[in-house]
Amino acid sequence: MAAKEFIVAIELGSSKITGIAGKKSMDGSIQVLAVVREDATPCIRKGVVYNIDKTSACLTSIIKKLKTLLKSEISQVYVGVGGQSIRSIRNSSVKTLPEDTIISQDMINELMDNNRSTMYPDLEILDAATQEYKVGTQYQVDPVGIQSDKIEGNFLNIVCRKAFYRNLNKCFEKANISIAEMYLAPIALAHSVLTEAEKRGGCLLVDLGADTTTVSVYFKNILRHLAVIPLGGNNITKDIASLQMEENEAEEMKIKYATAYTETTEIDTEKTLPIDAERSVSAQAFNELVEARVNEIIQNVWFGQVPPEYNDKLLGGIILTGGGSKMKDIKKAFTAITGIQKIRIAGTVSQKVSSTDKDINAHDGMMNTALGLLAKGDMNCAGSTINPSTDLFDTDGRTSSTSADIQTARIRKPGETGYVETPAEKQRREEERRRREEEERRRREEEAAQYDQDDTPKGGWLSRSLSKLQDFGRKLISEENEDDNNR
Repeated sequence: MAAKEFIVAIELGSSKITGIAGKKSMDGSIQVLAVVREDATPCIRKGVVYNIDKTSACLTSIIKKLKTLLKSEISQVYVGVGGQSIRSIRNSSVKTLPEDTIISQDMINELMDNNRSTMYPDLEILDAATQEYKVGTQYQVDPVGIQSDKIEGNFLNIVCRKAFYRNLNKCFEKANISIAEMYLAPIALAHSVLTEAEKRGGCLLVDLGADTTTVSVYFKNILRHLAVIPLGGNNITKDIASLQMEENEAEEMKIKYATAYTETTEIDTEKTLPIDAERSVSAQAFNELVEARVNEIIQNVWFGQVPPEYNDKLLGGIILTGGGSKMKDIKKAFTAITGIQKIRIAGTVSQKVSSTDKDINAHDGMMNTALGLLAKGDMNCAGSTINPSTDLFDTDGRTSSTSADIQTARIRKPGETGYVETPAEKQRREEERRRREEEERRRREEEAAQYDQDDTPKGGWLSRSLSKLQDFGRKLISEENEDDNNR
């Protein structure tokens, strides 16, 4: 039977593009209905689209496969945005107010709009996480209702290269796939694997992927830093391949033998590891290559990406996820470099998930981002039921449905983070900003005109009164002069 209600999410990873469809229950649990994958290596590097045609072909194939499994058209999809060029930049926006002004939500919205209008060379603002507002000398999370003559908003802008943003949208446009909403993949992941206590107390989330490592820092339930490092598990594989073997052999060796941390007393200089029936390598040389690269990744995470002011505030510890978190003794390696003992491996998401897919049931962290994106969806992505007598693939991958099938995007809460505007949404927001500016300009012009109008009769009356007083004074002086002359 065809599914009539479901959510579809697509994750564009470094090694594969994943399409996942499922249902959400009222208690937040997820029932996965279908999972399909396409090899992303010919078209995506470090999470960034570099071949639009091949990526579009992969997306088209994923939609076709999902439609076949679901026996239903797909009206729209949720899209995860990640990749190497994503990083965070701190920014402030200040508004001076008349004395004793009570701060309103409109003033807060204006600060947010001003921040969104910040221009960065070759970079696109995907989202902005509000840090806090400075009112006078005090910092506030919600300053509405407070009296002040100045307010400063501190924001964390999530940016990426404009070319990447354009290419990503072109891929879905070329594949004729309607986007319900775009969402920052690292934030969707954080929402599904971190606990409220971890985010509130302060924590470091590290997603160890194939080509990239994503770093997120949370404190007091607010995202404080986000960055994507262009280093991942594939770098370890390539290092192993330098021991005179093919990359597929190196990948197998990594999965079977790699250890992130080895005690000095455990090193066996005589031990060898078999490559195949005829060849072997020194276990010591193998482990040294692996550990050197793992240490480089961890050092880049800890010393390069965690802001110094949060080093001693991570009461929630470090949370590891992604394929790289499966490596033996990875927690020991992180502790050795960071000094943090509280480390947790998030093998799956916090939501209850039911599925027959072996990768999801493996609980190895590799499907967490896709599940996180699915959990963020809240609009029905199902289109019309497919007639078995028709060609399932006659739409060439289009998410064909009537406009009535596609629900409008929900209203976002103030300060809600993670949502990435589509080009159409950006255009609407810009038009709305210009409309408000035009209304403000007209209001000021009308106030100025009204002031001039009110001032004109007053000015005329005052001028006439002064003129009469001057005439009266001159008359008195003239009369006095005449009296003097007569005397």
